[in-house]
Amino acid sequence: MLRALTVTLGLLGACPPSTAQTGMATILDAREALRVKDRSALLAARTAAVASQHPLALWVEYWELTNRLDSAQQEELDAFYARWRGTYVEDRLRNDWLLELGRRGDWGNFKVDFPRFVMNDDREVSCYVLLVAHMDGRDVVEAAREAWWSQRVPDKGCASLAQTLYDAKLFTAADVWHKARSAVAASRPLTAKPALDLLGRGTAILATQALDNPARFVKQRGGYRGRTNAELATLALMRLAANDFEATAAHLVKRWERRLPNDLLAWAWAATAKHAALKHASQAPEYFLRVEQWARKSQAGFDWPHDMLAWQARAALRSPPAHRWSKVILAIAAMSPDEQSDPTWVYWQARALDALSKHLAGDNDQAQRARSQQLLASIAGQLHFYGMLAAEELGRPVSLPARPSALSGQERKAAAGHPGLQRALLLIDSGLRSEGVREWNFSLRGMGDRELLAAAQLACERAVWDRCISTSERTRAEIDLQQRFPMPFRNQVLARARDIDLDPAYVYGLIRQESRFILDARSSAGASGLMQLMPATAKWTAKKLGLEFAPTLLTDQIANLTLGTGYLKLVLDAFSGSQTMAAAGYNAGPNRPRRWRQGPTLEAAIWAENIPFSETREYVKKVLANATVYAALLNGSVPSLKERLGGMIGPREDNETAEAKALP
Repeated sequence: MLRALTVTLGLLGACPPSTAQTGMATILDAREALRVKDRSALLAARTAAVASQHPLALWVEYWELTNRLDSAQQEELDAFYARWRGTYVEDRLRNDWLLELGRRGDWGNFKVDFPRFVMNDDREVSCYVLLVAHMDGRDVVEAAREAWWSQRVPDKGCASLAQTLYDAKLFTAADVWHKARSAVAASRPLTAKPALDLLGRGTAILATQALDNPARFVKQRGGYRGRTNAELATLALMRLAANDFEATAAHLVKRWERRLPNDLLAWAWAATAKHAALKHASQAPEYFLRVEQWARKSQAGFDWPHDMLAWQARAALRSPPAHRWSKVILAIAAMSPDEQSDPTWVYWQARALDALSKHLAGDNDQAQRARSQQLLASIAGQLHFYGMLAAEELGRPVSLPARPSALSGQERKAAAGHPGLQRALLLIDSGLRSEGVREWNFSLRGMGDRELLAAAQLACERAVWDRCISTSERTRAEIDLQQRFPMPFRNQVLARARDIDLDPAYVYGLIRQESRFILDARSSAGASGLMQLMPATAKWTAKKLGLEFAPTLLTDQIANLTLGTGYLKLVLDAFSGSQTMAAAGYNAGPNRPRRWRQGPTLEAAIWAENIPFSETREYVKKVLANATVYAALLNGSVPSLKERLGGMIGPREDNETAEAKALP
């Protein structure tokens, strides 16, 4: 509270403490009134905030207007825009208003307002823009199809666009089915259902049955013919694969390979193969071969569903060494150029080429080897998981960038005086973190490296560590690792790590990924504090450590650090010191890595890349890369990421202690 009050007073200039506190109370009251949709309270707060010329008065005006946007008129919006020109809330309100104009069908005002939309990052607004362009007689079919197909969550704008183009016979039934299959392949059936409504009530009802009870649908619809029934059966088979890939494979072999068109068989097998790969099944490579078989036979052509080829490559990495690398090459070769340029697949393609070169002779050997070295060099030294591994493969030490020259007084002053950054810090310090983060990020637009470093330093000095890190990460030529990898609470972390025999770099790497050092961070799942502990886990750990537990400990810096490191140590010991598996266990729960280690014995990097949860997979890689940088900052030399990953990971004998098995 003391730090928040200090920042508030600084931003409010010479206001006495009582005025500052009263002013912030008005802002917080307004935010609560917005939450409960109390129009009269919002109007009163707006009047008070504007009269006091509070720095956050524009936010109160924004909340008051958005709360009644359904009845607002263009003149009110224009007046707001004029009053708060160039601010985040002007652009945020324009985004909201464009959506409202789209819902109203007020295309005249929409066309006037849209060119002034700065962020222009709202997919629903983009769909309305395409709809307006279509109504103006322009050809937008390809762009509209792409926007609709890539839609992740149903919304009115994209639905209106699709309906209009379908009614105009510019979208076809084939487009609708492709949209539905893509949505089901991405495990988003709720996005598929509104699309299928375009095909009529009867088809939509059958599609709902196929998606809601796929096992029954597959059994009952076996004798039906025609493209529509084939599409419905394919949706059911794809949904069934998510729950039982083996049953789906059996259905395909026994019945549906004789009934479905080749292109739909490729889709059904692709879903089956992906879910087999997600479950680390040994059948996955065989299933992917069936996808390729039916795709080659398809006259209609076949576009691999999103991330299917990534899972083919991951399944190939789990294959026996004799067959592994050629399968990896084939999977990556089938990817789009954008996918192939991802550091993940740059690294594994290079590893595959290097491995295969050892079985070739003469010029072929040298060409493969040279290409492998070229790929590794293209990412080596970048401060991420695969950039560090690539450098080690090349035998290069991972070198850290030199710290940029010190910021000048003028650069610091410009950042401290930036109105948007000031408002962002005031919002964050007042507990309105979501609003503050959005205001902060908007304010960074167009900044060069030096301006970003100054803004990051401002956040660092105010201990707003997430903005410090994320802002510094935007720089390209000038990289300040002290900002990107700060070490708050250094004495406490080092002492606690020493006391329980934990690597402090590993602790810092994990905290940076968990909470960005935000003491009151809270996840959607209910994890809290510096080390993002779930209440049940914290209570269990407190008992193990002989501490009395209270929920308030979760957001107490020392208590959260004590409980979090205590739990991390127990997880690490349960996995015999494997930082790779312990990070996975900390994020996803210890039981999951126990299951994921079953099957072939794999090098740790392959095991990590095959973690089936995308969040946990990225988390593990980032924690280990973070820890490598922190170790360099703490010790003065860059250690080996490969050593941190550990050796091979595979099944272990059932000799875990009862305490290890009881880990929550």
